[in-house]
Amino acid sequence: MTVRVQREDFDLGAELKALTAGNPRIGGLTSFVGLVRDMAESPELAAMTLEHYPGMTEKMLERIEAEAQARWPLEASLIVHRTGRLEPGEQIVLVACASPHREAAFAACHFLIDWLKTKAPFWKVEETRGGATAWVEARGSDDEAAARWRPSPDAAAE
Repeated sequence: MTVRVQREDFDLGAELKALTAGNPRIGGLTSFVGLVRDMAESPELAAMTLEHYPGMTEKMLERIEAEAQARWPLEASLIVHRTGRLEPGEQIVLVACASPHREAAFAACHFLIDWLKTKAPFWKVEETRGGATAWVEARGSDDEAAARWRPSPDAAAE
């Protein structure tokens, strides 16, 4: 159970190897790597700058990770999220989940990335090749994806 917020890039292979090292109970390992992509309408995206509030961001990521641990039988999990100025194609986030069974690893990984998109306190500014900047707004599709992980009202009444 590890959470890191950092400016520097990460090595996917080294991160996954370290996550599973010495644990023979792990039968499934899933990971998601998010990359900065050019979503700007026009002109093209030159970079995205991610800002966060140190301390608060890590605590929220730890809470999200603890929720995944409570929902699925995970042996290990990892969230690495970068901040600072990143250009299209650069790695921005890594989420990895290890479990005795693949179903739990897949579900937990999917849950973590969906909740990170909607609950993690990061602020993003896009910079175009022309020098214009704009704050990135939350997307309804991200909220819809995260909503499927909330308990249904019927389940709460049981």
